[in-house]
Amino acid sequence: MNTELIENFLDHYWLNTGASHNTLSAYRSDLNIFSNWLNKSLIHVDHKSIKDYFEFRQSNRLSASTQARILTCLRLFYRYLLSINSIEVDPTAKLIHPKQAKKIPIFLNIDEVDNLLNVIDDKTVFGLRDRAMLELLYSCGLRVSELINLSFHNINISSEYITVHGKGNKERVLPMGEVAIYHLSLYEKSSRPMLLKNGQTDSYFLSNRGSCMTRQNFFYIIKAYALKAGINKPLSPHTLRHAFATHLVQHGADLRSVQLMLGHSDISTTQIYTHIQNTQLKTQHSKHHPSG
Repeated sequence: MNTELIENFLDHYWLNTGASHNTLSAYRSDLNIFSNWLNKSLIHVDHKSIKDYFEFRQSNRLSASTQARILTCLRLFYRYLLSINSIEVDPTAKLIHPKQAKKIPIFLNIDEVDNLLNVIDDKTVFGLRDRAMLELLYSCGLRVSELINLSFHNINISSEYITVHGKGNKERVLPMGEVAIYHLSLYEKSSRPMLLKNGQTDSYFLSNRGSCMTRQNFFYIIKAYALKAGINKPLSPHTLRHAFATHLVQHGADLRSVQLMLGHSDISTTQIYTHIQNTQLKTQHSKHHPSG
C-alpha cells in the first residue's frame, strides 16, 4: 500500500514539475525510510508522528540541509494526499523548516581556471572533447546535467548561442564566449566524427564508446585534470558553474542577468555570489589595510 502511494505521488510530481531523476530518487528514498520507520500506512499519520520521526533522525546527527529536504518531501507528499482526498488534515502543516547556515560555495579563481584548461592536451581526440566541454561549462555556467544532455541541434556555433533545458525542463538561451566557440568548432571538426565510430547519435558530447557522456565519466575527467593542474580544492563540474557566476559578479554583472543565465528561479539563490565577493573584499582589507 505504501509503495503504491509513494510511486503514485512521484509520478504526479514528475508530471507537474519535470523534476530531475536525482530529485525523484532522493524523494523515493526519503519516503521509503520514513515508511519503514513508521511501520504502518502513510495515510494514518498525525503531527506527532512526523515530529517524533524528525527527533529520531536528529539523534543520528542529520544535517540541517538533509532535514530540510526530507521535510520538503513529506510536505509535498501529504499535500498530494490531501489533494486526492486520501487524508483530511496535513500532518506537516505546523512544522518549521530548520535554519541552514549559508555555505559559501567552492570556486576557482581566474588563474586556477586557466591552469585547469591549459593542462588539457587538445591535440588528441579526447583532449579536444574535454577542452570543449570545460570551456563551454565555464563560458555558460551550465549544470553538469545540462552539459551532458546537450543535443547537436541545441548548439548553433554560427549564431553563437546554445539552447539549454534546465530544472523543470525550463528552456533558456545562452550566449557563448569566443574561446568556447573556437574549441567547440575544433571538437566538431576533429574529435566528434572520430568518437562517433561510424554510428549515429544526436548527443553532442560523446564518450569513448560513441555514446552520450555520463555524469560519472565527466566527474572523473575533471578530477584528473584538477590533479594534473595542482588544484587542491575539492573540485566537481559544479565548481566551474560557481566560477562562472562569481567572475561575472566580480566584473560588474548585475544579479538579475546572472540569475537568468544560471536558470535560478529565485534571485535569493543567486545572491550567494555577492557574499563571495564581500568575503574576498574583507579578506583583502584585513590583509593589506594598516588597520585591518
